[in-house]
Amino acid sequence: MIPFFSGAHVRQAVSPARAIEAVREAFVAYARGEWTMPPKVYVTNYPAGDFRAMPALGGGHASLKWVTSFPGNPAKGLPTVTGLLLLSDAEDGRLLAMLDAGAVTALRTGAAAVLAAETLGVPAAPTASVIGTGVNGQAAAAAFVARGRVPLLWDIDRARAEAAAATVGGRVAGSLEEALAADLVVTVTPGRNILFPEGSLRPGQHVSLMGADGPGKAEIAVGELARIRLFCDDWEQASHGGELAAAVESGRVGRGDVTTLPDVLAGLAEGRRSGDEITAFDSTGLAIQDLALAKAALAAASSIPGLPLLAL
Repeated sequence: MIPFFSGAHVRQAVSPARAIEAVREAFVAYARGEWTMPPKVYVTNYPAGDFRAMPALGGGHASLKWVTSFPGNPAKGLPTVTGLLLLSDAEDGRLLAMLDAGAVTALRTGAAAVLAAETLGVPAAPTASVIGTGVNGQAAAAAFVARGRVPLLWDIDRARAEAAAATVGGRVAGSLEEALAADLVVTVTPGRNILFPEGSLRPGQHVSLMGADGPGKAEIAVGELARIRLFCDDWEQASHGGELAAAVESGRVGRGDVTTLPDVLAGLAEGRRSGDEITAFDSTGLAIQDLALAKAALAAASSIPGLPLLAL
């Protein structure tokens, strides 16, 4: 019998605080070479959207996430991200669990955003914000709240920001400008519009860029990337399909200009160097993060009432 974690069950099994620690553990294991993942495979159907296959191996388990990104879906009353995550035993291949991929994606996206902000931002930074309060933005807000912060929330749809504040916590920003001025900024937008033009970030700020996860998407200008300290989750993914891709293609940013967050967390690379340094984290989403959350959910399965068990 195989447990199936719906979106609600995933959220019951793994709290935002536990998700942050699971993502931290996965990043460190990846930096040390203990966990591995082949490159993410894209099956594209642009402009409608794309499908992604994301395998990973580590900690005695293997996982595969088949997940979609169709930005136009909300207008049809459908979620942008759907799919399924399979978790298997790495020693004998047994399927151990199936999980809703959209819920896992949101949870680990929010966790990575806040983990990066706490690791790379100014210590004890007083203000934080989340720009874009869809499913992933709400997860980022919930992660900030779990860490004891009350984030400012902004969305082009104010009613959605108000609903997010009521659901997960936080305070609706009076304007986009107020949200952009926070010490720690998380952006979770569709990536159609530049939020940070060249010269806009001030000394000491940190931004976790979570929205630009595919070709043609951007939340920050190439010129702004070229003048600040850059971090990413994985160089290969980020340089080809993340926020950094346009800067790399133009020659403004190279491999030596970017440090990976996993290396910083593992103590293999230096993080923030001064209080005035401006830092940015480009997140493309790693299969090892999905594996970490799936393992955490499976560990909590016995405490989830009504968890469906499927016979395959």
